[in-house]
Amino acid sequence: MMKTVIIETDKIYVPSKTRKGLDVARVDALAEDILENGQKSPIQVRIGQDRYVLIEGLHRLEAVKALGEKSIDAVIVQARRH
Repeated sequence: MMKTVIIETDKIYVPSKTRKGLDVARVDALAEDILENGQKSPIQVRIGQDRYVLIEGLHRLEAVKALGEKSIDAVIVQARRH
């Protein structure tokens, strides 16, 4: 089982191709849900150079940031091998 860790949101890099899929309405709805129920599932990141790189969970990350939170639950995964 993967271990959940708490990561500072400003240490997470979001690749531009990932950011293109951002849906603001979905972020707003998720922020409301997180406010009421907490973060249900962690985002996935990999370790990059001096930062974390977002793999999965763009909308959760943006929702947490919109709520003014400075950290988020995350799971560190291995970089995909091509």
